[in-house]
Amino acid sequence: MPARLLGEISAQLLFTPLAIRDVTFKNRIVIAPMATYSAVDGIAQDWHFAHLGRFALGGAGCVVVEATAVTDRGRITNGDVGIWSSAHIPPLKRIVDFMKAQGTIPAIQLAHAGRKGAMQRPWYGNGALTADDFARGEKMWPTVSASAEPMAPGHIVPHAMTPDELGELVQHWADAAKRAVDAGFEMIEIHNAHGYLVHQFLSPLSNKRNDAYGGDFAGRTRFPLEIAEAIRKVIPQGMPLFLRVSAVDGIDGGWTMDDTVAYAKELKTRGVDVIDCSSGGLVGSATVARIKRTWGFQVPYAERVRREAEMMSMAVGLIVEPSHAEEILQKGQADLIAIAREALVNPCWPQMAEVALGRPMTEALDDWTIQYGWWLKHRERSIADIRADEAVARKS
Repeated sequence: MPARLLGEISAQLLFTPLAIRDVTFKNRIVIAPMATYSAVDGIAQDWHFAHLGRFALGGAGCVVVEATAVTDRGRITNGDVGIWSSAHIPPLKRIVDFMKAQGTIPAIQLAHAGRKGAMQRPWYGNGALTADDFARGEKMWPTVSASAEPMAPGHIVPHAMTPDELGELVQHWADAAKRAVDAGFEMIEIHNAHGYLVHQFLSPLSNKRNDAYGGDFAGRTRFPLEIAEAIRKVIPQGMPLFLRVSAVDGIDGGWTMDDTVAYAKELKTRGVDVIDCSSGGLVGSATVARIKRTWGFQVPYAERVRREAEMMSMAVGLIVEPSHAEEILQKGQADLIAIAREALVNPCWPQMAEVALGRPMTEALDDWTIQYGWWLKHRERSIADIRADEAVARKS
């Protein structure tokens, strides 16, 4: 059973290292995968190096590369990062090496869009491709899913995959995982959430099959569990394996929290270490669901997985205050905190969170990259001198 399930109070946890298998995270902050739709033929660009590099400079314990397609037809858009060939490895390795140099665990989320593939980039509409998209050079490709039902009217009708095709795709996932290891990643996350292919098999709303890969809970989880098993077999035993799930569909008749707990227990026996608890997205954009949004609105999902499946969990979703992140850990609701769009606002969120939780700035700067810390220490001294002069002036 994970530590602190009884909610006892301890020393500060957000900046306490955490060992998972053979990998030690220097703190409990993970920058979640955020798709930027800016790759070319699946190949990461300088954009990705700069985008992800600034998170590594910001002090996060782990940074996860955005949803990375295991096949070319597994992309959401023409701009998705991919890892379906050896040509994708060098630019990813460049990013990995930089993260490691900053003391950050480099991680990657492996994904397949399924019926949500061949779509517009979000800023062009987030829908089915149009003539305007084709004029911009976008390409369309056949999509696949559990059943031959499109996500919504106007979208491509996907091909319902045969059992043989599912076996081939499981191998593609395993091959992608091996490439991720070759690129130097130290953690892999399997994307089972947000309405993409694996989620399409899990949810009874999208999986209408009547063979061994559909029907009841055991049938609908068969293909997802085969993926997890295949990946665990080909990666080092000491490498942590995470899995992101939409804990609830948020739609009547869909996947429920009880399903998630049962699924987590099955994943645990297959070597998955951490469940990353998101929600929604079966139809529409990635996280659409009829779920009331408030601060940390998905934390209860992570708490139930941690308590009832007795495995580690990661909380994500509108966690923006360091004190809230620390409270989640102190209450035993999760083991890790994933920060996403808040890191776009402030890539130094982890470093500033440490200061907000009580570490003196001048001391905290010792752990910043020296190219920043050296200058900022001088800045802190200047600010202290100015404030002392102002205090004298107020008294005179």
